Amino acid sequence: MTQRGHGSLAVYFGAVFAFAVTMVGTTMPTPLYPLYRGLFGFSELTITVIFAVYALGVMAALIITGRWSDQLGRRPLLFAGLAASALSDLVFWNAGGLGMILFGRVLSGISAGIFTGTATVALIELAPERIKRWGTFFATSANMGGLGLGPMFAGGLAEYLPAPLVLPYALHFLLALLAVLCVWRAPETVVRPDKVRLKLQRLAVPREVRAAFVPAGIAAFAGFMVCGFFTAVAPAFLGEELGYDNHLVIGFVSGILFIASTVGQLLQSNLPSGRRLPIGCAILLAGVVIIALGLGSEMLSAIIAGVLIAGFGHGVAFRAGLGAVADASPPDERASVVSTFFIVAYVAISFPVICIGLAGASLGLKTASLAFSAIAAVLCCLALVFLLRGGGTQHQKASTARE
Repeated sequence: MTQRGHGSLAVYFGAVFAFAVTMVGTTMPTPLYPLYRGLFGFSELTITVIFAVYALGVMAALIITGRWSDQLGRRPLLFAGLAASALSDLVFWNAGGLGMILFGRVLSGISAGIFTGTATVALIELAPERIKRWGTFFATSANMGGLGLGPMFAGGLAEYLPAPLVLPYALHFLLALLAVLCVWRAPETVVRPDKVRLKLQRLAVPREVRAAFVPAGIAAFAGFMVCGFFTAVAPAFLGEELGYDNHLVIGFVSGILFIASTVGQLLQSNLPSGRRLPIGCAILLAGVVIIALGLGSEMLSAIIAGVLIAGFGHGVAFRAGLGAVADASPPDERASVVSTFFIVAYVAISFPVICIGLAGASLGLKTASLAFSAIAAVLCCLALVFLLRGGGTQHQKASTARE
């Protein structure tokens, strides 16, 4: 049983801030990988392993804790996620080699996995009456916006201030402490049952939710596969193929896809409610094609243009799909269903990174990137065909009132 529409605007946006801060911490290492490579002699394949253990941490947390907040309440899980995020900062702060970096990434993945499902539902439930219809937007924009700001935040600090492998984590640790205070002020939205039953997240969706979940899941898989593909390619491609070694530039290019996604989420309510998923996939496809052309011609301007377009399409599809899934879910199953939705997304975001790391070692980064661009484009086409045949036009109108 949940209670909705709690709290003041200040309390609500404090919870939004806590979500965003946690997600900032998960992507901060992206522009710093060239520094770690120079310091510890990492190969591109090692960077792939580092990203893979992060994704495993995310999925493990989603599977283990995905249903827990429906039983324990949202706030205890959010505190646990912030603790994992702060501990990750401390590990990276003192990292002396690959082992600690891998441990830090696992902790960062756990923090993201806990927050992704629990905080998304909490922000939808906490939204005051006057902004309740924007609850899904604030949840998804905190997620995507935080992911986008992380590389920019760390890249700027690393480029222009001393201690580039310490200062970003030290400042983020302080932000995490502030986020703890924000969650402390937020009211609980779950009434804890008399008997708490903690179970693993079943990778299943209630029958009444499936009609909304399937098209949303397909669109999410396509969109997050593109996110993973570009996250894997951007830092190495900018350095090895285009010769950019400015950490702020690397962080900016790595993060703008997620920022563009946030803009797409904001503007998607202007689109026809029954066509948002296919429209988002079509825009995403166009962006992937332009990214491929930019990679092939080694034109940074074309790469950035493609990323902006792809990110916008991702945001449109992501918010529409998540809103439909959340609205279709029974209140006592909402957190577990949303966690399942994000498991689909993180499988998609981790798979391309691993593949590109393996393929790049034998084919070269540019060839592997172009090949994966083609695969991503094909997947977008398949998702678009499914959605246009009717899968994406159903069960979205219920979420229009919220958006």
